[in-house]
Amino acid sequence: MIDKALLAGVMTLLTLSLVMSYSLSVYTVVHFEYSDFHFFLRQSMFIFIGFTVMVILSKLNPDKWLVPVGLSIFVLFFLLMIAMQFLPASFVHAVGGAKRWIRLGPISIAPVEFFKIGFIFFIAWSFSRKLLSQGKMKFTQELRMYLPYLVVFVFAVILIAVFQKDLGQVVVLGVTLMILFVFAGSSKKFFFSIVSLVFAAFIGLIFFAPHRIARIKSWWGTVQDSVLSVLPFEAIQNLRVEAGKEPYQISNSLNAIHNGGLWGEGLGNGQFKLGYLSEVHTDFILAGITEELGFLGLALVTFTMLLIVFRIFKIASKVKDPMQYLFSVGVGLIISASFILNAYGISGITPIKGIAVPFLSYGGSHILASCIAIGMVLMISKNVPRNEKGEIL
Repeated sequence: MIDKALLAGVMTLLTLSLVMSYSLSVYTVVHFEYSDFHFFLRQSMFIFIGFTVMVILSKLNPDKWLVPVGLSIFVLFFLLMIAMQFLPASFVHAVGGAKRWIRLGPISIAPVEFFKIGFIFFIAWSFSRKLLSQGKMKFTQELRMYLPYLVVFVFAVILIAVFQKDLGQVVVLGVTLMILFVFAGSSKKFFFSIVSLVFAAFIGLIFFAPHRIARIKSWWGTVQDSVLSVLPFEAIQNLRVEAGKEPYQISNSLNAIHNGGLWGEGLGNGQFKLGYLSEVHTDFILAGITEELGFLGLALVTFTMLLIVFRIFKIASKVKDPMQYLFSVGVGLIISASFILNAYGISGITPIKGIAVPFLSYGGSHILASCIAIGMVLMISKNVPRNEKGEIL
């Protein structure tokens, strides 16, 4: 029996995504002279395909099909991310010199969305075979054991952060990988050593990209007063930069959230989607939802997301297979990190990362990838012991 609560939570968000893709895309539809149902129909197609794939995966035997499916996703989309750098412009959609999408007829797919799922599965599969049975190891032994995974991760960072210029996805993958190290039994010394190394590399990726420095300075100029006011040290005050205008997107995002109040302006009645807040049906969908459905609407979304993550972790805690346990934890971490980074970005707490909200933002690749991940977790949920009522023991 699959986990019905998890399935219900995912379907709730997918349904809301369908509604908001129609409501929030009105300005883009008018501006580009699309049909009224352009985004609604495309999102309907993505959700239908994603739901179908999710149901098919959930019906498979996890002991037989999980490994072939997971490794196929990892290998296929790893090779696609490499190959797309050499494909001609007729096959690859590039923005600002970054090749992120592969054209497949009328649609485009972002291989990195699927690679994240494959990468987490590869880590879970390999950890369960090589690391969980090792017991306590010395630091040098740990380094030798984890080094191949770090090499694969660094290669992925180069493909995603350097060639695709998508640092947000690297942050999601990095956070997930580091936490999986803990669940795999790494020592505190090794964990903090790797975290320090990754943090240094992250800073390096920022300073070698002028557009990222500009984005960080712009964000810091808006939050520095709040942060530095609680740090009375004189030397710290030297971190103050000349505050420019608040970033256009953040300013309008915060205004949209404020405008929603408790109850919202009503479905379809949002004002900031009318050209003031671009990409409101994609990266800024939480701001659009809050303006139209209010704080209560946002609370419902947050509660549903927490329910999804809770059910995934619940499944992970009860399944006996180490690989299935680690993969389920990894999927829960990816969903959590993506939601938090997006929410923090649109509210100005952190710089904007361009991370889609799982199951909500408009877009085919992340919808399909998220549905595949949930389908695999639902497949795993059939191995969880249950009572006569179907409740997890």
